[in-house]
This record gives sequence, C-alpha cells and structure tokens, in this order.
Amino acid sequence: MDRPQLPLNALRAFEAAARHLNITRAAMELCVGQAAVSHQIKALETRLGAQLFRRLPRGLALTDEGAALLPLVRDAFDRIGATLDRFMDGRLREVLTVGVVGTFAVGWLLPRLPDFAAAHPGIDLRVLTNNNRVDLAGEGLDCAIRFGDGSWHGAAATELMPAPLSPLCGPALAARLSRPADLAHVPLLRSYRTEEWSRWFAAAGTPALTFRGPVFDSSPLMASAAAAGHGVALLPVRMFSADLVAERLVQPFPIAIDAGRYWLTRLFSRPETPAMAAFRRWIETAVATDESGH
Repeated sequence: MDRPQLPLNALRAFEAAARHLNITRAAMELCVGQAAVSHQIKALETRLGAQLFRRLPRGLALTDEGAALLPLVRDAFDRIGATLDRFMDGRLREVLTVGVVGTFAVGWLLPRLPDFAAAHPGIDLRVLTNNNRVDLAGEGLDCAIRFGDGSWHGAAATELMPAPLSPLCGPALAARLSRPADLAHVPLLRSYRTEEWSRWFAAAGTPALTFRGPVFDSSPLMASAAAAGHGVALLPVRMFSADLVAERLVQPFPIAIDAGRYWLTRLFSRPETPAMAAFRRWIETAVATDESGH
C-alpha cells in the first residue's frame, strides 16, 4: 500500500517531548538543539492541522489531539524497536514463549535447553512454568506442555511421553515400607488430583486408606517434601530420575498407574509459526532419542 512519506523525525520529536513534557529534556535525549525539536513539532502540527501541545510557563501540556496521537506513536516506535532488537548477526531472531508444567520443566526440559539453543540459535525461547493450569491466549503463550489426557478445549495436542505415577519417598521412610498396606502408617502427600492415591491402591490390590497429609499444587515441591522425610508422594517417576540416582528419593514399590501423559499443546486458532514447528520437531526427536536409549 502506498504511503505518503512519514515524518519520522517529527514524530520522534513529538514522542520525546510528550514523554518529558519539556522541550529541553527532549532535545537532550535526541542530541539536538531545542530549536530543532520545536521546529519538528511545529512542522508536524502544520501537517496535521492540529495543535498537539499547549505551551506553559514551565513546560508543556498535551492537547486532546496530542493525547490521542501519543499512544499510537509510542506503540509504533516500541514495535519497531522490539523488531530491531530481534536481529542478531544479521538474522531475525524469533521469540517463542512456552508454558511448561513445573514437573516437566525441572525433570526433563531444563537439562536439555542448551541442546535446543545450540540447534536453533535464531529462536529466543522464553519458558514460563505453571502448575498445569494454563490459559494459552490469556498468558500470551505460543504453546504449552501439559499433563493430562490430551483433551483441552480449542487446543491441538501432540503426545510427548507417558508419565506413570508411583510412590516415592526418602530412604529412611522407605525402609519402613515392605508392602503397600504399610502406607497406612505414614503421611501420604497429595496433589490437587485427589483421586490418584485411590487409583494406586486399587492397582496395588489394597483397600483405600484414610488419607492424612498436606496437599500440594506443585509436584517438585511435593518431591522435596518427600525427600525431606515428610511423607510419601505419588509422582511421575521419570521426572525424578536424577533424585532416584542420587538416592534422595526411593521407589518402595514398582506398582504404577497411568494418570495422564505429557502433551505439547497450541491453540487451533493460532497457526503454527516456524519457531513453534522447530520446537515441536526438536522435542519430539529428543523424546524419541531418550526412549530408544541413544
């Protein structure tokens, strides 16, 4: 679309003067004389046929027309600046904002982020953790990694990996557990998914117990409590393999239940960008490599 030549210098002078409400400070910021700033503003007012400022004894005040123009000019300059900031070594960097349930972020994604950065230096990855309750649109996320059954309204879901749940606890507490029924004598740490322990006891062939113990909205926090000896937690074992290797956590029983899987999700209404596609391909490959043992 053809556009008349934009008076960028005049718009810069207007934005600086409107921000400071002072010609002298605007001139200092722009490294020009006060007369130059006044001239540019006057030229812009002439072009628009509207007065943008009222001149006061000790500065400026925006007119209604100036107040209406300022947010548009400021937004345009901010967007231009943000785009210029995305260039590195002559390439345009893509920003990718991913929401990740905290358990997956700590237990799987974090150690592999350097691999993604090395494979995709042109993508500026921003990771926001959550407790599995996420609003893709409201939080400005390109995509999100969640735990569940893969069914979220309005979202496309790509399965990443299963995450069977099994009891985990500290070594001292594990030494007191020889059979599932022994869990009746220790605190059971619970998540907001209250049915998981009942399902595990059913899988273990043990009558469900009367639960006692705190409720957590974060599996990593619950795992820390378990490692500290505060009780037994039902957790996705795969996400805490480092704690098992270091013997901070112990799996007293091999019985596990399938309460959900990890999924990469995005809104159906949001077309997949090149950065989103690159992240999806990378994480699918990384998961497959883990599962094949290579």
